Amino acid sequence: MPTSIFLAKLIGPIFLAVGIGVLVNAPAYRALADEFLRNAALVYVSGLLLMTAGMAILLSHNVWAPDWRVLITLLGWLAAVGGALRIVIPQRAKAMGRWVLERPSGLTVAAVVWLAIGALLSFFGYFH
Repeated sequence: MPTSIFLAKLIGPIFLAVGIGVLVNAPAYRALADEFLRNAALVYVSGLLLMTAGMAILLSHNVWAPDWRVLITLLGWLAAVGGALRIVIPQRAKAMGRWVLERPSGLTVAAVVWLAIGALLSFFGYFH
């Protein structure tokens, strides 16, 4: 449980900050994402970092319990697989990012998801 709480305290506030940032400043985040997707080197390097973070989570916290801790494990798997995809097929990762940006509510939906996960992890990390 200490590892779960540590990771919840680490990941929760970051997700909250990103979610709030996207909702408060959507045009700037849309421009940032557009610029990011135009740079293949950034997509590749972000894949290296994302896969590293995901593997670190999985190596320290591969918990499949029927409670909130499984969310951390799922985020670890999403990060590891998402990072690997950016490394192996960066052009496909860029296309997926473009697909989200082309949807009028794509960033808003992403922001709400980030906020919900961030709030949940922060709650369990700081108040459990």
